[in-house]
Amino acid sequence: MTPRILVVDDEPHIRDVICFALERADLASMAACNGTEAMAAFRRGNIDLIILDIGMPGMDGLEVCRQIRTTSGLPILFLSARDEEIDRILGLEIGGDDYVAKPFSPRELVARVKAILKRSGNEAGSDRRHATLVAGELSLDRAGRTVMFGKSAVAMTALEFAILAALLSRPSMVFSREQLMEAAYGAGTYVADRTIDSHIRNIRAKFAAAGGSGIIATVHGIGFKLGGDIGRKA
Repeated sequence: MTPRILVVDDEPHIRDVICFALERADLASMAACNGTEAMAAFRRGNIDLIILDIGMPGMDGLEVCRQIRTTSGLPILFLSARDEEIDRILGLEIGGDDYVAKPFSPRELVARVKAILKRSGNEAGSDRRHATLVAGELSLDRAGRTVMFGKSAVAMTALEFAILAALLSRPSMVFSREQLMEAAYGAGTYVADRTIDSHIRNIRAKFAAAGGSGIIATVHGIGFKLGGDIGRKA
């Protein structure tokens, strides 16, 4: 099935350029001109990824992301005219999967979209690895794109899912930040170390909210590994 992309931007020209680029890449697109329309489209469902402008009047992109993340791990790629580190980190910390600064290359944007879809298992014609990874009360279903801790479902963004899957796939291995970057973003993509730290912090917080402790251990001076004593808090 062709992936469906929701393009949210208050500038008609940008919406048209993005939708045209997506259609040329054999991706289905639909558009929304503000945060309210974006939330309405999200609630109707049948969306595989959202391209979301941060700087919209009224409900901005960050608020749209916050609302979506209360119930869904749907992949979100942020757009912003403000190419500042704080904006990028803030966007990723609240649950964004990637970030592209304006002005942007439509070809690069489409490549980023395809990379996110591949990570999330929604790439057209993708062959998902049907495997469930388990450690203690933690289980990750690659086919269903779900994460459970005990009987509690834990919502993960595509990036968080990829990082957790990497850690679970080699539970005794210590991953450097560079290795986790490659697992999450793919080869050849660079993000700041603090971005990986933000994702790790988000994963820990989500499991803490589900009653989980010791999910990811920090190995100082090297990186991160799966916790050796994954269990529930008293």
